[in-house]
Amino acid sequence: MHFELTEEQALIQDAARKFADDRLKPHAAEWDENKHFPVDVLKESAAMGFAGIYTRDDVGGSGMSRVDAALIFEQLSRGCVSTAAFISIHNMVSWMIDSWGSEEQRQRWLPDLTAMNTIASYCLTEPGAGSDAANLRTKAVRDGDHYVLNGSKAFISGAGTSDLYAVMCRTGEDGPKGISTIIVEKDTPGLSFGANERKMGWNSQPTRVVTFEDCRVPVENRIGEEGQGFGFAMQGLNGGRINIGACSLGGAAEAVDLAIEYAKGRSQFGRHIADFQATQFKLADMVTELDASRMMLLRAADAVDRKDPQAAKYCAMAKRFSTDLGSKIANDALQIHGGYGYLKDYPLERIVRDLRVHQILEGTNEIMRVIIAKDVLR
Repeated sequence: MHFELTEEQALIQDAARKFADDRLKPHAAEWDENKHFPVDVLKESAAMGFAGIYTRDDVGGSGMSRVDAALIFEQLSRGCVSTAAFISIHNMVSWMIDSWGSEEQRQRWLPDLTAMNTIASYCLTEPGAGSDAANLRTKAVRDGDHYVLNGSKAFISGAGTSDLYAVMCRTGEDGPKGISTIIVEKDTPGLSFGANERKMGWNSQPTRVVTFEDCRVPVENRIGEEGQGFGFAMQGLNGGRINIGACSLGGAAEAVDLAIEYAKGRSQFGRHIADFQATQFKLADMVTELDASRMMLLRAADAVDRKDPQAAKYCAMAKRFSTDLGSKIANDALQIHGGYGYLKDYPLERIVRDLRVHQILEGTNEIMRVIIAKDVLR
């Protein structure tokens, strides 16, 4: 077992950290306050290779590993958790097309996706099918060389701005075997969007309901064969769980640094609060939890890269652990700041808000426990 980064991985990590420091961190509070979706900065991230991290290089992708991606998303999230998380979602769609799309589909969509001239959203969750994703009801009925889509998707990041929507929809029987993946383009008649949701966090990316009303999409936009979509979605979620865990890691790491800096400078009762054992113990626990989360995430990412049969379990374990602890660490950092941590003048309250949703999305942490328990009791 090796616990040091390669020289190439260290350079990737440094590049992501510099981009976060230069292009994300200075604007994160403003984007959050104004609910601004920084499309221009997203395109800059694509120039760094971050819009097609594990997409093949013949279509402009970076051809990197899931371990590389975990390193990148941790560093990007130190600048802005919400924006980094959207980059992860965009990568999920690019990966799906690259992995299972035809050569014509790859060449048609991926060069623009990896350059972020085209932005993508991932559409799985529905108002009545969140954790029970196999019970989705959005339907696609074959009509000649088109599908006619009807239904709706909820909590879709990027909706209304994105150009492509990877839609999991029912083309056959009930259950997972009747689900297919169809790419819907933004200007397709019958495609519409709800109002931007008023959210606790993740305010630098829009979240809307996506509605399909007799939406006609060419059959050639289907990825893979009919009935394969649920499998694509579940495999995509393995990587998404690593990425969102890494985003929690980055937000928590930034929170730890802020807490250490504050504790060294804040005086109470004639001493810096860093001199009090209560503060020292809290910081010690925070950095220990941070390191444990990082080890679990990198192990899970490596398992996906190696196609380990236990990868799904490792991803569920790492996602549950790192998002629960990431949220806890950020909250502990806020506590060290006292009342100042509760003010928007300091970044802690935004980090706490942005990290909270990570315990819900990409499969709730309760569902992660179900996945782990099924494996243990198999």
